[in-house]
Amino acid sequence: MTEMTMTPRHVAVVGAGLAGLACAEAVQASGDTVTVFDKSRGPSGRMSARRGDTWQCDHGAQYFTARDPAFRAEVDRWVEAGVAALWQPRLSVFGARPAAEAGEPTERFVGTPRMTSPAGFIAQRLAVQLQTTVTALVRQPAGWQLLTAEHGLLDTFFDAVLLAVPSPQAVPLLQGPAPEWAAVAAGARMRGSWALMLRYDAPLSLPFDAAFVNEGPLRWVARDSSKPGRPAGPGETWLLHAEAEWSEAHIEDTPEEAAALLLAAFEALGAPRPAAWTAHRWRYADTAPPLGEGALWRPDLALGVCGDWLGTGKVEGAWLSGRALAARLIGAVRPA
Repeated sequence: MTEMTMTPRHVAVVGAGLAGLACAEAVQASGDTVTVFDKSRGPSGRMSARRGDTWQCDHGAQYFTARDPAFRAEVDRWVEAGVAALWQPRLSVFGARPAAEAGEPTERFVGTPRMTSPAGFIAQRLAVQLQTTVTALVRQPAGWQLLTAEHGLLDTFFDAVLLAVPSPQAVPLLQGPAPEWAAVAAGARMRGSWALMLRYDAPLSLPFDAAFVNEGPLRWVARDSSKPGRPAGPGETWLLHAEAEWSEAHIEDTPEEAAALLLAAFEALGAPRPAAWTAHRWRYADTAPPLGEGALWRPDLALGVCGDWLGTGKVEGAWLSGRALAARLIGAVRPA
């Protein structure tokens, strides 16, 4: 029997961040049926943006690079579709400067009109079930079933399950079917991060659009309004990201406590007090360091794991990890 005449598998992908979406898109393109599940209200994971009545601000990933040829081709597809663009901010560095990067200057891309746009572009061609928190994987003779917090045990049986969630969320899902992988996930150190979104009634006169801050509680500040495709307005928004170890030490602070310290640090760079602010606490912002495994796949269980924490980190690492897992599934021998 040839591959073309085989019955499509029904594959569950848990996690609608970029790793999960990239994986699901490739698996679906191979001819299998895919359903993506995510606990959030929308796809994108940490490629996130917050919106109010008169403002928006990227508060997760701030930009992404595209050094791998396959991912660069994907970014070119996004740019052609109008969901990503090159961002060329006036960039400053405060504090001790790191060693200069070799080679060409870094190209930084962003989603347009917000960082969630590439994920939305991929997700629109997929079956995505949102606000569904998968709490356990149940192996049955007929295949996998998913236990969820909102809907109980789902009736559907899946031929394979692919996890694309942060490592701390993967641990309880893997403990039953693949305890050795649960141990791998438990060994990945994911760090938290505070993000502060600031609204100003008028543009700031600061001589930079983004800055790396290598001292104090801040590590990154950006004039979100300077990114391409953002709505024009009389005011503007800024994003402050706290340093990872500082965030870990202050992860249980109230938003007011964290904001007071971050605003003071931004003022030290010459910024005035904002008209309003919103804080977001990322429990799982990055992995220190990423494991460099690419993806995990057990053909005997039809179970796989992907994510930036398994790859090389960042947006590019998430996409590459998702595609690596898809390739493992697509190349797997199907049961007779």
